[in-house]
Amino acid sequence: MTGDSAVPVGVSTLLPDHGVRTAEFVIMLAPEARGHGLGRAATRLTLDYAFHVTNLRMVWLKVLAPNVAAVRAYTGAGFREVGTLRRAGYWLGEVCDEIVMDAIAPEFDGPSAVKKLFAP
Repeated sequence: MTGDSAVPVGVSTLLPDHGVRTAEFVIMLAPEARGHGLGRAATRLTLDYAFHVTNLRMVWLKVLAPNVAAVRAYTGAGFREVGTLRRAGYWLGEVCDEIVMDAIAPEFDGPSAVKKLFAP
């Protein structure tokens, strides 16, 4: 926020598989919101919610390999690279790999910023 009111710049969500307590992570940021650390912050808050509020065991995502800024943001928020889907995507019209990343609850460290908002 730079003014008196919040301005939406994107969305992050979890697509859960309740049977196994896992979820796919998806985030979309407006182009003008990129490069300011908002993706990392939103990713971290979403993982915080996933592990401390909804009690998920694991969250995963796929990201195009050439999207180095996104990979860096996800890694900084707590995700780890776990595999590659070779030639599975397109980046600027060219075939590229997709990186699979995951985060698990036992490795998500630090106090929860979200849990206290849901406490009675």
